[in-house]
Amino acid sequence: MHANRWLLPDGVQEILPPESWRLEAARARLLALYWRWGFELIRPPMIEYLASLLTGAGRNLELQTFKLTDQLSGRMLGVRSDMTTQAARIDSHRMAADGPARYCYIGSVLRTRPEEPGGSRSPLQIGVELFGHAGIESDLEVLSLMLETLQEMGIEEAFLDLGHVAIYRCLVERAGVSNDIEARLFDIMQRKSVPDLQRLVDAGELAAEAAENFRQLIGLNGGTEVLGQARSLGQLDTRIAAALETLGALVSRLEHHYPSVPLHLDLAELRGYRYKTGVVFAAFAPGLGRELARGGRYDDVGAAFGRARPATGFSADLNVLAALGTPPAVAPQAVAAPAGDDPGLLAAIRRLRGEGWRVIVALPGEPAGHADERATHDLVECDGDWVCRARSGANNANGEHS
Repeated sequence: MHANRWLLPDGVQEILPPESWRLEAARARLLALYWRWGFELIRPPMIEYLASLLTGAGRNLELQTFKLTDQLSGRMLGVRSDMTTQAARIDSHRMAADGPARYCYIGSVLRTRPEEPGGSRSPLQIGVELFGHAGIESDLEVLSLMLETLQEMGIEEAFLDLGHVAIYRCLVERAGVSNDIEARLFDIMQRKSVPDLQRLVDAGELAAEAAENFRQLIGLNGGTEVLGQARSLGQLDTRIAAALETLGALVSRLEHHYPSVPLHLDLAELRGYRYKTGVVFAAFAPGLGRELARGGRYDDVGAAFGRARPATGFSADLNVLAALGTPPAVAPQAVAAPAGDDPGLLAAIRRLRGEGWRVIVALPGEPAGHADERATHDLVECDGDWVCRARSGANNANGEHS
């Protein structure tokens, strides 16, 4: 009975030193990056009233959200599974900025199920949101910051996948299908299954002309030449033409700002379709089957909170980025100091810590070597002075330090 009490639920992880220190250093570097770009740090609460969490952009998080009853109010609470809706609420009511507003966040989220088999149910979500601007300039800023985030984490070979959900939305409206057929059609498009598309036609559930439009959309993925292929398909709905124009302008700007980053276009990509309204994007790494980061435009997301505003943003799991990249390592140098009340010893310990050294003071009765097994230096008394002396073989350029 007692043997398994240490086990954690599936998909829930704990991070131990030294990895936890590396993760904290990475978190600090990313917050510094976002600060330099002018983004304001927000810290939404871990739990909120369920009605708020599942409003607007959060409607599709129903199955991902843990629910509980508030013992004070009797109302239903939810544990956040994503922070986008919370950022929209903050922008609408707490900040209420008139012009563009930039927010960043880093915090744990909890999900009832992983997004992919074997994935985490407790990601450490990082992200930025930019509210109040509807042009491609804000999309470019968010995309650029996503790429800078990956570079800061030491992920150098990422490539971008771009799409635009308005194209699919227009084709669905033109097809005039029911909600049930649309849900099945959405699944088919996600799997890019042309045979299943034909089965809808054979069953009389989708017109052949509409099916041909969706089949062509499935095939529109590849390099930047995809945009030209899409424009050559004949008469385009004005909204589809506008979506292609937006993608083209964004691709041109990205090629100018990040010429070494490979671009892939997939016009049938529907990532976040239920609440996204425009450009969608994700970053991938060669050989990795899952995305590193994702985002897109979700205009009017704050309408549910009484303040509709243009919005774009991205998010990622810092745990994944840290595992795949080479985030900054915590300085390995540490000093082992003996226990004692000698004023010189105490002053030396205080001085070293003030200079940024890690000083581990032995405790009385502690087994020999236990407290200082990872130390690279020893604090020793020499001719009445306390001296920090490098251990033999330790990687230290400073040598003796008094």
